[in-house]
Order: sequence, then C-alpha cells, then structure tokens
Amino acid sequence: MKYHSPKSFEDAAAIAQNADGITRYLAGGTDVLVQLRADVVTPDDLIDIKKIDGVHDITETGDGWTIGVAVSGAEMSEHPALGMEWPGIVEAMDLIGSQQIQGRATLVGNLCNGSPAADSVPALVAAGASVTLTRTGGTRTVAVEDVPTGPGRTSLEKDEVVSAVNIPKQVENGGDAYLRFIPRTEMDIAVVGCGVNLRLDGDTITEARVSLGAVAPTVLLVEEAAKAIIGTTLDGGALEALASAASTACNPIDDKRGTIKFRTHVAGVLAKRAAKIAYDRAKGVK
Repeated sequence: MKYHSPKSFEDAAAIAQNADGITRYLAGGTDVLVQLRADVVTPDDLIDIKKIDGVHDITETGDGWTIGVAVSGAEMSEHPALGMEWPGIVEAMDLIGSQQIQGRATLVGNLCNGSPAADSVPALVAAGASVTLTRTGGTRTVAVEDVPTGPGRTSLEKDEVVSAVNIPKQVENGGDAYLRFIPRTEMDIAVVGCGVNLRLDGDTITEARVSLGAVAPTVLLVEEAAKAIIGTTLDGGALEALASAASTACNPIDDKRGTIKFRTHVAGVLAKRAAKIAYDRAKGVK
C-alpha cells in the first residue's frame, strides 16, 4: 500500500488519476481504518487529505456555509451558529456512532460511503446542499442527492475528490429537522431516516424538501411528499398526504433490522414527525 499526503486537492486528484487498483481517501478514518484492520479492504493507494489547508474549517459565507472535508461531527455540534441555522443537519451528524467516533467522523465520509442508511445525507439533501469536486483540470459542483448511485457506489470519477460541502443559507422563516428509527436507543444504523426542510409565509408552507434514507438503494428526494404540504398549514389532511407520499416513494428491502412493510409504514410516520419539528422551528418555536 502506498501512503500519500498531498498539500492540495489538485495534487490529490492527480495522485488518484495516476493510481492503479483500489484508492481510498483518509479524512476522519472511521470507516477506512476499520476496513484496513479487519482486512476487508486494503487500498493500493491511501490518500490522506487531512493536511490540506481549510479542511478543518467551518466557514460562514454570504451564500451559506462551507464545511471542510475533515470537519468532525463533534466540531459541527460545538459550532453554535451552524446549529442555530441548520439544527437538522447538525443533529443528523450527531447521531453517527459513539462520542469517540464523533471526534473523527465527517460529513464527506458519511456521504461517499454510499450507504442508503447514512444519517447525514437525508438532512443534507433536504437542505439542498451540494459538494465541490476537485479534479485534474478544474472543479465542479454536484447536488448531494446526485453523489450516491447505489450501495457503496458514487458518481465521482476516478480523478475527483470532494473538496468542500456547501450548505445554502437558511431562508427567512425556514426550518429543518431529521429523525431516524433504530432498533436500539443509540449507536445503530438507521432502519428509516427522514429529513424535512421547509419555509413559511405566515402559517402557510411555501417551499419544502423531503428526503428519505434506508428505504431505497440510495437516499431519496421525494418531490411528491414536498408537494403534499406546500400551500398548507400542516393540518391533519396535509400530514396524512405527506405520510402517504413518503410511504409510496419507498423501495426498501427485507433484512434483520426491518421488513419492507415496516420500513414503508415508518417512513410515513417519521415524515410527519420531522415536518412538525421543522414547521415549529420555522415559526421560531424551540
């Protein structure tokens, strides 16, 4: 195995482009190091991006937030302004693993693993977040929902590396939330996850995004679920329409953690609960 410690993302992309065999990136290391120790995957090239300038920064910009690729879940939870504006995203990241894992785990690692059950991804999708990809010859920006293509797979090209996570500015009278169901009280993988982000005009929802995790091969952006609550005050009828649209969008599997029927039902339940929390937050209710 060859170990690389590039000083820029351009250098990292060039190393990946010229690499043969299996390539892995090291930012937090909560997955790749476990895989190495368990002899699950031994990369031919391990590219450590922790020493690149800016990878540990959380930066507020005029357009929103830029999250460095090595920023840990703990660092996000300890950032009061980010948590105030995007509590759903911070709470989703905070659900991943133990306190020790929180000190290392990153948004980018959670996304690029390609797990349908990743907790941070539905929250990012609901927020309309994107990632910046650096490659040999330039950069491009991709919506988070377009990164995973299936379990363990992404749309990134061989010479592309995620160089930033971009979270838009939360709109006035906006609110977000993320909820998941797990068999245990903590430190488990989501059986179903749901992220909701919405905007109000008075009491009426004018914009919404609803995302589901662990109910399909990739995290889903469910437009019909958003349409079900736009133009409503999130009354009982709107909530039932939301639940129905969320359940209809599901294409889950049966496994030891949950059946197809159970996951489909829980998706609707979580969508209603997350929407209520996001609605209250948009109203300024803590």
